[in-house]
Amino acid sequence: MKPPLSISIIGITTYGRNDKGQFYLTGAYVDAVRTAGGLPILLPPGEKNIDTILELVDGVIFAGGGDVGPNRYNGVNHPTIERVDSERDDFELELARRIFKARQPVLGICRGLQILNVASGGDLFPHVPEKFGEHIRHRKDDHVNTHPVEFERDCQLAGIFGEQSVSVVSRHHQAANHISADWRVAARSADGVIEALESRLRPWLLAVQWHPEAALDDPHQRKLFQALVVAAREYRNLAKVPKSS
Repeated sequence: MKPPLSISIIGITTYGRNDKGQFYLTGAYVDAVRTAGGLPILLPPGEKNIDTILELVDGVIFAGGGDVGPNRYNGVNHPTIERVDSERDDFELELARRIFKARQPVLGICRGLQILNVASGGDLFPHVPEKFGEHIRHRKDDHVNTHPVEFERDCQLAGIFGEQSVSVVSRHHQAANHISADWRVAARSADGVIEALESRLRPWLLAVQWHPEAALDDPHQRKLFQALVVAAREYRNLAKVPKSS
């Protein structure tokens, strides 16, 4: 029995295998989708049937995690680069390239923004403090930190949040550097770090450098997942209604 058209199926990429061979993901991503009214399913690295994934899901979240391998964007090694997972990089980069040609709503989160940027030809700063200093701590002692971001005027994300500036929770030491012409910068922090990207090619291909799932007590951050689920439901209703109906 297929889920009703009122239910949005949101695929969420996961971390790779841990030392026990288990795929895993922070539960807050699942909580965020469920709270917003969506049905989450997990997309572990290594899956080859990407076309089947895209037939199944109404939206995709590219979740946070370890660093993207610098070999994926002609980058250089840096002593702070950590938790590189080649299997996850392979899977998510291919999924991103396929979904650029599809129409499902997409939300990249932290590493997810970086994956989407690299998949479209962009690259990354290997270590944010070396370029932007530590006036704003994007990660504090390997833990999350809170700081404001400023949206560009008239961007889609500002419309979703209903604010021109919001406080966000972040935990990253890398960030987007060069971006392709397919993207526009939608937000920055005061030090100049790119905090959000929006596609110029279609609506609801969005990415944020912070962790909205880590701040679900903030109604502004919940709005992002609510908007994703609504957009996914609209996609489902338009794209998946049987032709005979």
